[in-house]
Amino acid sequence: MPATEVVLLVLAGALSAGFVSGLAGFAFAMVSLGFWVHVLAPTVAAPLIVACAAFAQIYSMRQLRRGIRLDLAMPFIVGGLIGIPLGAWLLIWIDRDTFRFSVGIFLVVYTAIMLALGATPPLRWGGKVADAVVGWTGGVMGGIAGLTGATPAIWCVLRGWSRDDQRGAMQPFNLTLQIAAVIAYGYQGLLTREVGLLFAIALPAMIVGVAAGVALYRRIDDVWFRRIVLWLLLVSGITLVI
Repeated sequence: MPATEVVLLVLAGALSAGFVSGLAGFAFAMVSLGFWVHVLAPTVAAPLIVACAAFAQIYSMRQLRRGIRLDLAMPFIVGGLIGIPLGAWLLIWIDRDTFRFSVGIFLVVYTAIMLALGATPPLRWGGKVADAVVGWTGGVMGGIAGLTGATPAIWCVLRGWSRDDQRGAMQPFNLTLQIAAVIAYGYQGLLTREVGLLFAIALPAMIVGVAAGVALYRRIDDVWFRRIVLWLLLVSGITLVI
């Protein structure tokens, strides 16, 4: 049985990340990493994240299935599936301290950019090819740490998509890549007994978090939707860097 500290941080990460995932349709990895990389090796944290994130996506998509936008999601999915194997290969070569610090820096930079964007003119160039390239970056990051939705989420904002269109595209994209990452981790022998045990511990808290996030999503406007997610991610990033 894992130590008490590990169990508590796994539960806290699952609850918080489940809430944000239910609210935003992405960002499970970015929030859970703020808790889990303190006590779990990258080769344990990454498979646990993608397994939990995939379950969270399935659970929330059942509640909001009418908003799914496969037409917007497909270019991201194609690019992302190409990037997943490279990210999964890179995972086994990453030092734990470098991994933790790099993820923290990424989260801080990511949220700072998103908070600074404000109301900017939407980008019109690149089309589906640019969407696929951005999806590829999400695939590489997803293979490394389950961070499939970070760069695509930034891109959706730059595109000027509405909250519902962004979520409708990101949820099927994230779910597809998370399933692909689970398969890649299984091929590399990373789906260990420890990962399975931690998943079982995280599951109840994650379900509660996702349900609460979906309920709040239905009650807030676009402005509050964006603020809540970004501030949660920023706190997680600062914690890792410190």
